[in-house]
Amino acid sequence: QVQLVESGGGLVQAGGSLRLSCAASGRIASRYVAWFRQAPGKEREFVGAISRSIGTTYYADAVKGRFTISRDNAKNTMYLQMNNLKPEDTAVYYCAGRYANTLGRREDDYSTWGQGTQITVSS
Repeated sequence: QVQLVESGGGLVQAGGSLRLSCAASGRIASRYVAWFRQAPGKEREFVGAISRSIGTTYYADAVKGRFTISRDNAKNTMYLQMNNLKPEDTAVYYCAGRYANTLGRREDDYSTWGQGTQITVSS
């Protein structure tokens, strides 16, 4: 069974940058890998995703122009580069894998999840 582990979370001031990593191990067969985030009292929301084979990326409107997703297949790792961070970006960030051949944007579309990493943006 594949495992996903996020890292790189922490505290940053508004306007700053942070880079998250999602490392996969085990049987890796996901066709799409995504980032989700969840703030206290809110539902888990889609941040963006990448096609593992082709590298096509997709982003939620709230992060377009600020966040960039990339992957290094040789290292079985996906990255989330977050620039111009805002206090409303504060949340636990999760990576997730999807095995279907189409993009999913909902939590239930993904079957494999990491444990999450906390990002806090101060004002």
